[in-house]
Amino acid sequence: MAMAVRIPVAFSVCRKKAPMLTLIRFIHHSQIVRISIATMEEEIYPTQKPKTNHKASDAVTAVSRESRVKEAVDVLQVLDRQGLKADSNTYASLLKMCTDMKALKEGKQVHTHMRKSGVNLPVILGTKLVTMYIKCGSLDDARDVFDKMPKRNTFLFSAIIGGYARHGQGKEALNLYHRMQAEGVLPDKAIFVTILRVCSERLDTALEQSKEIHDDVVRCGFESDLLVGNALIDMYGKCGDLENARQVFDKMCKRDVVSWTAIIAGYVENRCADETFELFRRMQKEGVKPNSVTVTSVLPMCANLTALRWGKEIHGYIIRDEFEQNVFVGSALVDMYAKCGHLENARRVFDKMPERDVVSWNSMVASYAQRGYHEEALELFHQMQVEGIEPNVISWNALIGGCSQNGNSNDALKLFRQMQQVGLEPNSITVASILPACAQLAALQQGKEIHDYAFRRGFESDVVVASAVIAMYAKCGSIEDARQVFIKLSRRDTIAWNTMIVALAMHGHGVDALALFYEMQDAGFKPNHVTFAGILSACSHGGLVNEGWQFFHSMNRFYHIKPDADHYACMVDLLSRAGCLGEAYDFIKNMPIKPSGSAWGALLAACRIHGNMELGKRAAEHLFDLEPMNPSNYVLISNIYAAAGRWDEVSNVRKMMKEKGLSKTPGCSWIEVENKVHTFIVGDRSHPQTDRIYGLLDNLTGQMKEAGYMPNTEFVLHDLEGGEKENFLCGHSEKLAIAFGLLNTFPGKPIRVIKNLRVCGDCHTAIKFISKIVRRELIVRDASRFHHFKHGLCSCGDYW
Repeated sequence: MAMAVRIPVAFSVCRKKAPMLTLIRFIHHSQIVRISIATMEEEIYPTQKPKTNHKASDAVTAVSRESRVKEAVDVLQVLDRQGLKADSNTYASLLKMCTDMKALKEGKQVHTHMRKSGVNLPVILGTKLVTMYIKCGSLDDARDVFDKMPKRNTFLFSAIIGGYARHGQGKEALNLYHRMQAEGVLPDKAIFVTILRVCSERLDTALEQSKEIHDDVVRCGFESDLLVGNALIDMYGKCGDLENARQVFDKMCKRDVVSWTAIIAGYVENRCADETFELFRRMQKEGVKPNSVTVTSVLPMCANLTALRWGKEIHGYIIRDEFEQNVFVGSALVDMYAKCGHLENARRVFDKMPERDVVSWNSMVASYAQRGYHEEALELFHQMQVEGIEPNVISWNALIGGCSQNGNSNDALKLFRQMQQVGLEPNSITVASILPACAQLAALQQGKEIHDYAFRRGFESDVVVASAVIAMYAKCGSIEDARQVFIKLSRRDTIAWNTMIVALAMHGHGVDALALFYEMQDAGFKPNHVTFAGILSACSHGGLVNEGWQFFHSMNRFYHIKPDADHYACMVDLLSRAGCLGEAYDFIKNMPIKPSGSAWGALLAACRIHGNMELGKRAAEHLFDLEPMNPSNYVLISNIYAAAGRWDEVSNVRKMMKEKGLSKTPGCSWIEVENKVHTFIVGDRSHPQTDRIYGLLDNLTGQMKEAGYMPNTEFVLHDLEGGEKENFLCGHSEKLAIAFGLLNTFPGKPIRVIKNLRVCGDCHTAIKFISKIVRRELIVRDASRFHHFKHGLCSCGDYW
């Protein structure tokens, strides 16, 4: 045997008069691998006419076992130097190796060599080339090869259709399916399974196209095929066509666990609880054992319907069949128990899980966070890091969303900043979760910064994010910014329309809200329950009593929407604000459903405004039965008694509150200055600028009195002397916040203040005077609506 020369990639040919063994020496990381590639039947001379080396693929196969794709491709250069041609098997082996290793660069080298060698590309090699490019992520190159093939068969179409489907380009996959039919190529079951999956993901046009493909399945004789049948069931279920899904399922000669899981998942997706649970039981009776996918499909139904009994039954099955070890099943159980309100059971399942991945931790963190257990959620969040599980964006979103949802807005904003500090990019869900926190705090500047971030990341085109931005601007008092975001929306859904209608309503733009309602319908969107709640609220804040009645009656008559408790409460509020207290009371008494606390509460609040003590007492009695632990109801009736000078009754109400362990929610206002939120409570003297704040208020009070302001001590609900009452009014939280804003912002800049309670009549009058004196717009959001004070007037027209 001849001595081999050590070169990067080479083989030396040993010439003898007998059949000889050709060796290739591959050098990789200082190791030499000897590979036998062929036994030649004749000697090879440099001047000999090029021959095809039918055994070169053996060398490629041997090297492929070492996963050394570069050295394998270099075989082609070796063959070129020896005057040999690679055969189809060699090319096929190389392409398979490049496909397996996702080696695009080397795959392109093989393709280039094939072209230069003038290989007449057979369909089988064309299919391997297309497959290689698809697996390496180069769909354009795959399509170029496909289009240039002189002949295309089922396998080639299957490769290219599957490629487009895997890359999320379902529309083009469907186009290729139709092209295949036009070229007279018959689909196989693999193509049907792929294209049906594509249809199930394209819900906008899926059902019509899927029915056509179903007809093709029948014509091609695949209706009885198990895989195709399963794909049909899955597709129809996701399209909401349960009738056809069930027909396919019932006609199947053979059904496996995938068939049962697909039909069950279809019923789950369409919220058909009875059919879901009936099929789950029937499946077991027929001897088909549910797998982990089946139970993780059913458990969300139990969670969404809070069907704890069913959830426990499925949990029992999981224990019997030892699925608890499965991390996905464990996570689904945690979610089910949490949504059914059984956090202890959820935590018990979580603690028993032998293996917990980030999904499991996120499920438990989200369960605590969404239900207001902020400390427990945060503790678990830190514990997962201690145990080596790195929180992902979903983990942060769960914490941020939970804080925002449960009123812990400052904590939500802190977490949002921390998330960015650790190097994680907030996604669209993060943005949609944090914006309500900005709205709750009236943190307009921070909300604008987050809006800018969403714009840079392209999230503004997401209608959910856009709706959250609209709501944020509206609740921060910037209704014009909210309008601009809405106007610029390229795509709107019902939620976006509803958000803008509600925004206009809370700012008192009733006529604009009604105009938008009609514009919404002209754009082809049907109003829903939320739309009408917003419209009735707009009528209420705008004093549009007749229009409110018309909309209320039209709900069932023209839109087939049955009014619910919220709509009835809106009507009571509409009538009560307008001073029609007797009509509001009769409306409540004649309601076809049980009056809610909101309805009686609206009437009680109006009795406070209009000084109707007798009707207020009746409303309060109903509220004490419906909401015995709601302190606001006791405070309202107490205020009515105090305004009438009935101090004995005031004392009795306070005694009732004390016996029940209730306390009055103190008036609280907050304002954002230079990205920091400052909070004030009634009579607050804890702020570092207290002396300056009260000094400014004293000065303003003097100017206001000169302009005709008379303090309305009727709103001091304590048995005090006149002078004491005036001093008490001066300490109301919204006045303190406005004074702080005047001291710490540039002249002419609007001031935005949020108050947790309804603005009292005296403060409302005083702020009108202040707006004229300081020549600024003062925007105050109270528990009822927005007030825009400007030039001594309020946008509510003194109707609130």
